[in-house]
Amino acid sequence: MSQSGRQSVNTSNVLSVIMGGGQGTRLFPLTKERAKPAVPLAGKYRLVDIPISNCINSSLRRIYVLTQFNSASLHRHISQSYKFDHFSGGFVEILAAEQTFADTSWYQGTADAVRKNKIHFQNHDWDYLLILSGDQLYRMDFRNIIDQHVETGADISIATIPVTRPEVPGLGIMQMDANRRITRFVEKPSDPAVQDTLRLDRAWYPRLNIHSDAELFLASMGIYVFSREVIFRLLENTLTDFGKHIIPQSINELQVYSYVFQGYWEDIGTIRAFFDANIDLTNELPRFNFFDMSAPIFSRPRFLPGSKINGAQVDHAVISDGCIINRANVTHSIIGLRSIVGPGTSLNRTILLGSDYYESLESIRDNEKSGKPPLGVGSNCRIENTILDKNARVGDNVVISPAGKPDKVDHPLYYIRDGLVIIPKSGVVPHGTVI
Repeated sequence: MSQSGRQSVNTSNVLSVIMGGGQGTRLFPLTKERAKPAVPLAGKYRLVDIPISNCINSSLRRIYVLTQFNSASLHRHISQSYKFDHFSGGFVEILAAEQTFADTSWYQGTADAVRKNKIHFQNHDWDYLLILSGDQLYRMDFRNIIDQHVETGADISIATIPVTRPEVPGLGIMQMDANRRITRFVEKPSDPAVQDTLRLDRAWYPRLNIHSDAELFLASMGIYVFSREVIFRLLENTLTDFGKHIIPQSINELQVYSYVFQGYWEDIGTIRAFFDANIDLTNELPRFNFFDMSAPIFSRPRFLPGSKINGAQVDHAVISDGCIINRANVTHSIIGLRSIVGPGTSLNRTILLGSDYYESLESIRDNEKSGKPPLGVGSNCRIENTILDKNARVGDNVVISPAGKPDKVDHPLYYIRDGLVIIPKSGVVPHGTVI
C-alpha cells in the first residue's frame, strides 16, 4: 500500500532510469577520476546508492544506470553491490554511451541519453518510465508519485519541493494551478519581479501538508515520470535535455502535473553542497537519517573489521568500518573506510574518503625510503575544512586549512574550491607541509 492508504500501482509496470552521465565539473577534483554518482558519501556509500536504494525500497527492481564519463569505478561498484536472484526479474544494469553505425556521438544531455537507449527500453514491458538523477541525497517512496501520475491521468509528472527565495536562483521553478497541473516553468529566475509571480499560493499550504508560514516556491527535483507512449513521442526530435527543452515545451501541450514532496532533499552538485551534506550527518539529529531501517540505504558489502579507537577523543563524527584512530582529536568529521589517523592529530570539519586497501609493512618501508608517507593521516597534524580523497597520504606535522586563502586554487599538492581544501585521490602531502 502507498503511504496515503490507496492501493499502489503495479510496480512491475515501471522501468527506472538513473542518469549517471555528465562530467561533474562543479564537483572537480572529486570527479577527476570518477563519475559523479561514484563519489563517496557518508564514509561508506556512493551517491548512486541513494536513487538505487530508493527504487528497491519502492519495489522497483528494474533499474538502468546511464553512464558516460570516468565510469569504470561506478561500473565496478554497481556490479559488486546489486545482484538479484534469477527468479525476481530484477536487475541494475549499466548502459554506457556507445558509438553505433547510426550515431557516433556521445550523450548530449538527459533526453539524448534516453533517446540513444530507446532500443533497450523498448525490449521491456512497462507503462511508466521513472527518470532519476544520480547525484542527489533524499529518501522517497516512488510509488506515491506513480500513484498520483495514474490518478490524475498525467502524461508527465514532476517531483517538486518547496524552497525559500534564496534558493530560487539556482533551481528550475514551477508554477501550478489548484489541481496541481503545472502551468509555467522558469529556469533559475534571478529577477525578484519574476520570482514574485512564481510564489506558491499560501492558501494551498494546508492541502499540500506544508506546515510553514514562510514564502515558498516549487522547485523541480529532476525526478520525472513519463507514460510510455508520451516519452517515445517526445523523443522524436533532436532536443537534448529534459529540464531545459522537453519539459518547458510540454507544459502547454500535455498534461504535466506536480508531485509535491515533503522531506529532505539536497542536490550534491558542488563541492560546498557535498561538504555540507556530509558534515550535517555528524549532527545528533541530521537532516538525512541513515539509521532509518524502514527504508535502508544499500551499498557494497565489504566484510571489513570493526574500527579501532586507541585513546582518541571523538566528538560528533561518523566512523566507517576498518579504521584505526590513534590518540587523535576528531570533531564534526567523516572518517571513511580503512582510514588510519596518527596520534596527536586534530581533525575538525574534515572528510576522509578512506582507502581502497590496507598498505603492507613492506610497502610502508619502501615508501619511507623515498620520503613518501604511508596511507592515511600521520601524527601531530592539524586539518580543518578539508576533504581528503581516497588513498591520500598525509605526512607527520602537516597543517591544512583554507583560512586566509582564495576560494579557488589549483596547486600541485591540493585544490581549493568553495573555500575548502581538497587533497586529490592518491595525493601525497609530505611531512611538515603547511597548506
